[in-house]
Amino acid sequence: MSEWPDRLDVGPIREWPGELTPQSRKKVAPFKTSEFDSYRRRSVPLWSTLELLDRELRMLGATNQVMLVAISPADFRLDGKPRAQAKAEHSGVILSFTTKLGDLSYPCDTFTTWTDNLRAIALALEALRKVDRYGVTSHGEQYRGFLALEATAIPGGFATTDDALAFLGKFIGLGHAEMRLIAGAPSRALRRAQREAHPDTGGDAAMFQRVTLAEAKLREEGLL
Repeated sequence: MSEWPDRLDVGPIREWPGELTPQSRKKVAPFKTSEFDSYRRRSVPLWSTLELLDRELRMLGATNQVMLVAISPADFRLDGKPRAQAKAEHSGVILSFTTKLGDLSYPCDTFTTWTDNLRAIALALEALRKVDRYGVTSHGEQYRGFLALEATAIPGGFATTDDALAFLGKFIGLGHAEMRLIAGAPSRALRRAQREAHPDTGGDAAMFQRVTLAEAKLREEGLL
């Protein structure tokens, strides 16, 4: 079973930035382990990719970590993670996060599966970090080409924890007195919002994603 990093929030893609790569031009990923299965090398499991991704994001000091994937909101669990057997509409993945350089965004749909595209992003982050070893860059110049996509990749994010808490309180219908209490214990309000926004319980994709982004902001500030 894949262990999703605690600080990585996952949600459905609302809109792909630009045009998707045609299926005829997608590549079979070269990522394989050293193990063999029926005389072929095994594909890299998702848990391995998540470990690599978590390491690279920690090395960057990344906050507000959000991964968007083309899985229906109905195929997400109540904890906000995709179900094990969920099928993606297309293979594109968008990884967005915040560093001292600003908001960075990495969309990828080069390969035939979303798990391979996520691994490609993780490996790209590893390669970009290694550039600094040789003293060629001094201010993270290798990351700056990914700054312009932030508005598409992180739709409707929350600038402050107060904004995130206010959204959660309003969404679940808290009164003024109750609103003052959720700042000290936001996890209960978040869980209730996740249940009410989830499509399995009558919610919709856009609202579910907003709840996910509120969770990302609260995690960024250490409130969860």
